[in-house]
Amino acid sequence: MAKLTKKRKEALAKFDKSGTYSLSEAIRIVKQISNTKFDSSVDIDVRLGVDPRKANQMVRGTVMLPHGTGKTVRVLVLCTPDKEDEAKAAGADYYGLDEFIQKIKEGWTDVDVIITMPSIMPKVGALGKILGPRGLMPNPKTGTVTMEVGKAVTEAKAGKIDFKVDKFGIVHAAIGKTSFDEEKLFENARELLQTIVKLKPTAAKGTYMKSLFMSSTMGPGIRVDQKSITA
Repeated sequence: MAKLTKKRKEALAKFDKSGTYSLSEAIRIVKQISNTKFDSSVDIDVRLGVDPRKANQMVRGTVMLPHGTGKTVRVLVLCTPDKEDEAKAAGADYYGLDEFIQKIKEGWTDVDVIITMPSIMPKVGALGKILGPRGLMPNPKTGTVTMEVGKAVTEAKAGKIDFKVDKFGIVHAAIGKTSFDEEKLFENARELLQTIVKLKPTAAKGTYMKSLFMSSTMGPGIRVDQKSITA
């Protein structure tokens, strides 16, 4: 068994590991026990009562966090020349087409979001083995395949995130930084969680939201009372 560090012991002593806390209480505790030297992310993990192997129980969506993620989002727009000015004006970090497709083929993936146009997807689709495992493949369902590239860039920069249930039935998402004040983290968390609730598949039976935990980078998880989401 791994030996607990002094900081880990101090963090665990500040809350009841077997307890359940309201969303606001969990946020307060997460901020208190975060002890990294950098501005840690605040993460939410939701275990859902769905079978992601079945298409009619897949949970996937996007949400605009009211206060953003606190992360600088690097955006690449793969577009035709007539859309480059629109991408640039919206704040895209990179924009173009063939030169970036070639760079990606050579292994370059130093971006957080890739946005493209429907007409470009045949070229982008060939990059699936590179972009797919990194979560960078553009998708119409997440608004990253669109003719409104400027709008998509603005949303990505402002804090739009996409989430998807994994093979274990869990949704993982970052909703801010520990430097955020409690109210901003609460509003971001509630926006995400209420969106997940709205996306409940009709085929899902029984308890939909089975468990909910909140943590900071390298910090212990705090169990959250699901009823407090709407409090």
